[in-house]
Amino acid sequence: MRKFGLIGYPLSHSFSKKYFTNKFEKEEINDTQYELFPLTSISELPKLLSDNPDLVGLNVTIPYKEQVIPYLDTIDPKAEAIGAVNTIKIEGGKLTGYNTDYHGFKDSLTKFIGPNPTPKKALILGTGGASKAVKAALEDLSIEYQLVSREPVEGELSYESIASSPNHLLSSLLIVNTTPLGMSPNEDSLPALPYEQLTTDHLLYDLVYNPTKTTFMQKGIDAKCWVKNGLEMLHGQAEKSWEIWNK
Repeated sequence: MRKFGLIGYPLSHSFSKKYFTNKFEKEEINDTQYELFPLTSISELPKLLSDNPDLVGLNVTIPYKEQVIPYLDTIDPKAEAIGAVNTIKIEGGKLTGYNTDYHGFKDSLTKFIGPNPTPKKALILGTGGASKAVKAALEDLSIEYQLVSREPVEGELSYESIASSPNHLLSSLLIVNTTPLGMSPNEDSLPALPYEQLTTDHLLYDLVYNPTKTTFMQKGIDAKCWVKNGLEMLHGQAEKSWEIWNK
């Protein structure tokens, strides 16, 4: 039995097990299983590995995409440059880290923009591990960006500064939410933006995919913006993970 799984905390929102279980059944991939491993601390990872010697691949989600790096034996150069890992290949007792969020987001965003003009500027809401993959994708697509944080450091914006200066929102037509705000079961939460400043030219991309329509997205819909959730990104990064695990 080849075993795969997802580590993070909490994991009640995750669709990953359902996605891979359906994939295994549909494609008649036998002797495989995908499980959820909620870890209250990343320090529990070594015990998880020793208790499950048949594990050959892991996905990593909030809040461990950065914290997991010291536990790896090697790291893919792209993931190292991004500074976050969401996929681990386990081979010969060695752990190699990769970032497939980058691929999933970049491909999904390109489809989202479609034939429309590529936005020149973007706001990235949140500064965690997921935001690092988004940053790398935007850089490769030549889209300028600014990070927005509740506790900004130098070079980052605060939510208060966006509310007090309409220019930030009006000049950044792409807004990407990389925070867990709005994720089930806390579906009423959303980033603190001046949503009344949104225009029909704005594109709102929410990495959250459960629920499929977040409160953040609904604010965009109310303003007649283009909106998209993170489900396509999830599928894209999952397929890239599967490719890496089976190289």
